[in-house]
Amino acid sequence: MLERILEPEVMDTPQEAMIYDEMDHGEVNEAFVNDLIAFLGIEPDMEAKMIDIFDIGTGTARIPILLADRIPQCRIMGADASVSMLDVARINIDIACLLERVQLARIDAKQTDYEDGYFTGVMSNSIIHHIPEPIAVLQESVRLAEPGGWLFFRDLLRPESNEQVEQLVKTYCGKEPESAQKMFGESLQASLSLSEIREMVSSLGFDPESVQQTSDRHWTWAARKPE
Repeated sequence: MLERILEPEVMDTPQEAMIYDEMDHGEVNEAFVNDLIAFLGIEPDMEAKMIDIFDIGTGTARIPILLADRIPQCRIMGADASVSMLDVARINIDIACLLERVQLARIDAKQTDYEDGYFTGVMSNSIIHHIPEPIAVLQESVRLAEPGGWLFFRDLLRPESNEQVEQLVKTYCGKEPESAQKMFGESLQASLSLSEIREMVSSLGFDPESVQQTSDRHWTWAARKPE
């Protein structure tokens, strides 16, 4: 197994934010939203109470926009530590005409000021690999979900060799600019192994089997918080 090589915790230059937003994440984002909706058991025309969601590491808010479009009864607070990412996110949300339902906050997800159980659920896509000690983010996320609420996290899975890193970059990022390929490769090496994330989840009192490998490059943690 490759050693974990950390990358910067925050991508906070306008250039990095634009490179990230211009990368083709469409298929991955759509899969995240589809899988979350399936996990929650929400039907398109289902009448339900308002769902308040905390999105950790929202980046340029592409997933909250997709989710808000699919679930009319949800409101989303998108949190990120990067000013540049949030600047791009605001433009994307405005274009999507979702300013009233998707809000943004510059927050360190390891420690927030929200009350216990403030949100119906907490979601995150590809933030854990940016955090040197991810357990702090996971602990805070569990605190923020209401009793009986849910947690849905997905991130990259660290490959076992440099050869696998190169192959994944070629397969999923081969047509992107060199800067984007470099960013993806570094993210893969900064990611957790399946055993590492399962150990963290277990330490928080959740079934380690609630974390599953869900693609050749992703793990997903889907769980309900005890009531």
